[in-house]
Amino acid sequence: MIGKDTLCGKIMSSIKTQQIELNMGPQHPSTHGVLRLILTLDGERVIACKPDLGFLHRGIEKLAEKRTYLQFIPMTDRLDYVSSMTNNAAYVYALEKLGGIEVPERAEWIRLIVMELQRIASHLVFYGSMALDLGATTPFLYAFREREDILDIFEELCGARMTYNYFRPGGVSRDLPKDFHAKVTAFIKKQREKLKEYDDIFTGNRIFISRTENIGVLSAEDAVNFSLSGPALRASNVDYDVRKAEPYSFYSKLNWKPQLGTAGDTYTRVVLRCREIEESLNMIEQALDMIPEGELKCKLPARLTMPKGEVYHHIEGSRGDVGVFIVSDGSDKPYRLKWRAPSFINLTCLEQMVKGMLVADVIAVLAGIDIILGEVDR
Repeated sequence: MIGKDTLCGKIMSSIKTQQIELNMGPQHPSTHGVLRLILTLDGERVIACKPDLGFLHRGIEKLAEKRTYLQFIPMTDRLDYVSSMTNNAAYVYALEKLGGIEVPERAEWIRLIVMELQRIASHLVFYGSMALDLGATTPFLYAFREREDILDIFEELCGARMTYNYFRPGGVSRDLPKDFHAKVTAFIKKQREKLKEYDDIFTGNRIFISRTENIGVLSAEDAVNFSLSGPALRASNVDYDVRKAEPYSFYSKLNWKPQLGTAGDTYTRVVLRCREIEESLNMIEQALDMIPEGELKCKLPARLTMPKGEVYHHIEGSRGDVGVFIVSDGSDKPYRLKWRAPSFINLTCLEQMVKGMLVADVIAVLAGIDIILGEVDR
């Protein structure tokens, strides 16, 4: 007589499934832009995942060769358009390194504050979008509520709310508005209070934890081998932050430390970014008391040329290591420009992270990487 378990086993072994190929995107809202994921599925289980890029490619690196060094600054806003200020910074720092341009101390402190405000605004977009991808609407509205405060500050600072064109070789385009210190101080106080609210409503929610804990796990070794950077790398307990490893601006004068996670899963990536918001608030608070009086930018010719040569400079952007490589032929235009985009590089680990997961997990893992398609395709 055949036992029940044996019979079930024989029936299951006789059932043959067929793998299917499913297109997720390029119009899917949860792919964060025009990204196409080619999923190979066995039922609901992911066997393979191939990102298909290029739907948003605009040839920005090539366009740089037809524009002067100053004319290209606004185009850097269009790469990681959720973190435009840090794009400005990466490019301008590279020019200053190539041209040996000195920056007044007041301008550099302003830059640091603006970069950290931008990091907070970017992480708020991540937090809200992550919640929305998993079906939670309220955290999205809460995060964008606080982000509006930063955009209001930026609008007073440079006249724009998304593409700023604020950094200049040798300084910044405009001085701080009169009520800048008071508004930023008020924002710091408000944001610290709201972080607890974020945890209560989302990151501490049992449904969110079950959807993200032990999902998309990436070991420290794999994270390094994939050349990950930013929060995606530090969530796997790799202590690398450009602001510490190769200090630029005045970060070495501030009391702060990179935030690290240990699990390397999607849950850790979300919580770590919330901790980074708190750390950025601390840095801004310190920097506000250190801004001296002085010039906003050094005097440069209207037609800015660079000496012959090449330069590479990188900074810690909101999503990781943003690098700019410039080849100069001595004219007022770059002979060649190459952009190291952390979103593009961080996306390469997606297949390993989702293999064996369910289709619904792909959405959570992709959101946890925090990519911007304008930076992926360029």
